[in-house]
Amino acid sequence: MCRHVAYLGPPVPLAELLTEPPYGLLRQSWAPRRQRNGIMNADGFGVGWYAEGDPVPARYRRDRPMWTDANLPELARVVRSGAVLAAVRSGTAGMGHSEGAVAPFSDGRWLFSHNGAMPGWPACASALAATVSPERLLRLDASSDSALLWAITHAALDGGAPLPQALSTTVAGASRAAPDARLNLLALDGATIAATTWGDTLCWRADRRGVVVASEPSDDEPGWHDVPDRSLLTATPDGVRVTPLEISS
Repeated sequence: MCRHVAYLGPPVPLAELLTEPPYGLLRQSWAPRRQRNGIMNADGFGVGWYAEGDPVPARYRRDRPMWTDANLPELARVVRSGAVLAAVRSGTAGMGHSEGAVAPFSDGRWLFSHNGAMPGWPACASALAATVSPERLLRLDASSDSALLWAITHAALDGGAPLPQALSTTVAGASRAAPDARLNLLALDGATIAATTWGDTLCWRADRRGVVVASEPSDDEPGWHDVPDRSLLTATPDGVRVTPLEISS
């Protein structure tokens, strides 16, 4: 499993989202409080952010534990953004541990993360891979379930699907291929956050400081809301909407 977080709002230093909160992503890399599978997230981390006037996000990904990276504190202190997606990774056996396997995944103007696992891999991979063009398969960042889920999502986005619909389509196909899969997906396009709950925790908080969507609260301040399992969340600076994920068998 993994932990991830997304933010939309006034530009803030990355440190305010990643390293400064008492139970933020840095703390979650070694001591998550709500993670249902696994005990830490030491197999890499990544952060993606948007600069004003540029629709293509920048990324910083490493294949080491977040707490061991000497460059992150300086980067997080000076880089500011109003649209951020970050994750820490707990790798699934057999999935590889390269930087390419670490979220956020990106191609164009989107950022994407997967918190979960697909039991039965690689058998279920064959069914999912058949829904993706060979060209996309050749461009996978890694041989992993998360990278393949991103390829499926990206194909839907390229086909014109809105961000929430693209995630819902991906969950529908993946859950049919692997009924016991855990499919908490999180995506950002610079203006909208979309997320699914399917087997693990997710919460959100919105106030004058912006909207945060995260696997678990980064502090004990009031205002956090838990998202029910099998839900679809859509968030903008103007509000948060949570609806049931209605997926046919």
